[in-house]
Amino acid sequence: MAHMRIVLFGATGYTGRLTAEAMVRAGLAPVLAGRHHDAVARLADRLAPLAPSRDTEPRIAVADVADPASVRQLLDSPSDVLVSTVGPFLDLGAAAVDAAIDAGAAYLDSTGEPPFIRRVFDEWGPRAEQTGARLMTAFGYDYVPGNLAGALALRRCREAGLPAARLDIGYFIDGQFAISSGTRASAMGVLLAPSYAFSRGTVVDRRSPAGRTRTFDLGRGRDWVGMPVAGSEHLSLPRLDPALTDVDVWLGWAGRWTKPASYAGGALGALAAIPGVGSGATGWISRRAARTTGVGPDPASRAAARTVVQADASDAVGRPLASVRLEGPSPYDLTADLLAWGAAMAATRTVTPGAHGPVDAFGLDALERGCSDMGLVAVT
Repeated sequence: MAHMRIVLFGATGYTGRLTAEAMVRAGLAPVLAGRHHDAVARLADRLAPLAPSRDTEPRIAVADVADPASVRQLLDSPSDVLVSTVGPFLDLGAAAVDAAIDAGAAYLDSTGEPPFIRRVFDEWGPRAEQTGARLMTAFGYDYVPGNLAGALALRRCREAGLPAARLDIGYFIDGQFAISSGTRASAMGVLLAPSYAFSRGTVVDRRSPAGRTRTFDLGRGRDWVGMPVAGSEHLSLPRLDPALTDVDVWLGWAGRWTKPASYAGGALGALAAIPGVGSGATGWISRRAARTTGVGPDPASRAAARTVVQADASDAVGRPLASVRLEGPSPYDLTADLLAWGAAMAATRTVTPGAHGPVDAFGLDALERGCSDMGLVAVT
């Protein structure tokens, strides 16, 4: 697989380091790119012994979003794959997407920031169709598992001859979970940002009422409650089934604090609706949160957390039709493995130009097999 050229931009950040390790273990020979030559070189030296052969040892490059030309220079041809873990994406993500579009290359990222995801689909996707670029945003824990669970639920409904009109997808953590500095910066940055939903057959701008939550039946003797969040599922899953009219995604990381968090989000949403407040406050919050970078949970902490995602399909009057629950590794380990797998797939498979979700990019069967190999599997 040494012939593939895969560039990992943001390699020295927390998610970047985990992704670099996953790529090297998989024999992908990544080009590790970051702002500081010495930091990238140290990472490459540390990872070289993990490479299956000398030919697959990582190489290095220097690039900075403050110099978009340096990011464009990371790519040589349309066969290249650019993986970006440089966030917060609302502030820092555009340079990598622009570079991939200009080169007609493949692009994946680790964002979970809804406004950025929507911009990839709505703004950058049409540009990518013109240049031949293939864009797969939010290709990590946010939001590949929900896309997979939702697509599997839709398939079960079709096989039973029961068209699904609605999908509710819940994201949860089983066990103790600590977040990285990058996740904190991204989360803070989207608190005041616009949100959206897929409702009555179309993507709509929407801020959910304060306190809105949904409870999922996952067993284990307690309620699993999520608050609404915008993901890539709203933009990608409707492509798979024309009968689907409503998609909601629910985030349950906060556990018993989910409902208070939903009330707080509603209050912040009202604040953001004041003209001139939202954009300025969003940038200020994300910049403050991003002052500490590259820090995250250690292996023991990650091992204490498990990913749990469930998709519930229902018909037009709300009757339940199918449920699919996936369980797998911690969000950060899963994100690293997903980005490495997605990069390899983008380098070896034909993907139609434009912006895609993970299912319409690579196919449901391939995605299900790939996720199973990394430990994300359906459970009963």
